[in-house]
Amino acid sequence: QVQLVESGGGLVQVGGPLRPSCTASGGTFSRYTTGWFRQAPGKEREFVATLTGSGSTYYADSVKDRFTISRDNAKNTVNLQMNSLKPEDTAVYYCAVFRNFFVYTRSAQDYDYWGQGTQVTVSS
Repeated sequence: QVQLVESGGGLVQVGGPLRPSCTASGGTFSRYTTGWFRQAPGKEREFVATLTGSGSTYYADSVKDRFTISRDNAKNTVNLQMNSLKPEDTAVYYCAVFRNFFVYTRSAQDYDYWGQGTQVTVSS
């Protein structure tokens, strides 16, 4: 059973950076595809970014060129570097694991394990 814990959310001003992290126990990120999703109040959970076990990355159009997903194999963490933050980035951010090494998916229902989420609030 893989357990995921997010950290590093918080309150940031428009245009600022933030770097949430996801730590795994009971599994190794480098073997799987890891995704970040977010959910704003009253909205559905949406795909943000994903990193396959083989190292390929994919981003939602809304965050491309602003967000970067990366993995630290030594620490078994996956990070989401968020730059140039906008008020519409405000949401609870979740990391998730899909038990596949090569395949990426944007569909939340394909992911097998989820963290509890970390709040990101961008103030204007």
